[in-house]
Amino acid sequence: MKILDLCEAERPREKMMQKGSAALSNGELLAILLRTGTKGESALELAQRLLSLVEGSLTRLFCMGAIELKGVKGMGESRAAAVLAALELGKRFLLEESSMVKTPIISSRMVYDMMIPVMKGVLHEENWAIFLNNASYVIGKEKVTIGNGNATVIDYRQIIKSALDRGASALVMVHNHPSGNPRPSPADVRETKAMRTALNGVGLYLNDHVIISDDRFYSFADDRLYGGQSYKNLLSL
Repeated sequence: MKILDLCEAERPREKMMQKGSAALSNGELLAILLRTGTKGESALELAQRLLSLVEGSLTRLFCMGAIELKGVKGMGESRAAAVLAALELGKRFLLEESSMVKTPIISSRMVYDMMIPVMKGVLHEENWAIFLNNASYVIGKEKVTIGNGNATVIDYRQIIKSALDRGASALVMVHNHPSGNPRPSPADVRETKAMRTALNGVGLYLNDHVIISDDRFYSFADDRLYGGQSYKNLLSL
């Protein structure tokens, strides 16, 4: 069925204009991005078929990448580019909103909420540093390493230089586990202790190391696994 065969109130574009984008399903929003369908298939049907390939998961759709996405029957380069551009804009919007929060980082959950837009769906391991001033306000964050497989090696000197250049007093380290299990490995524990020692040597503090696995996370500070500064203590500063 062509979209024009639908009553006006059920056509995705018209429905969005009348009721707002929140009233649309993922398939309807995707159909607007695709704009047109193919021979024998409307844009809405193409959108629904595309979503069925990823079992309705927008995270899996984002992870498909340009080559795989444009290889889906009916997509092609133009439609694939439109979908990927929209997903990237959504990701950047979340990052922009996070950077506007002017409250001190006083819980591991705040770290997770800040970084999940960056790390959700990432299939390789990444290490990030969040730089804090002496009031625990975020004054910057930086991706410091990207793993080739399931592990990364932390470059202490690079992180310390970035922290000192920003005038930071403390850091929170964040990395992801693509496996889905956020529990720290023995290597994570060793790296965290070594990072804490390196930072203390130049008068900086490691407030936490948070490991993210999409909908779950682990905090070294909450577990007091490496003798770091707990969030309870931060609240009293």
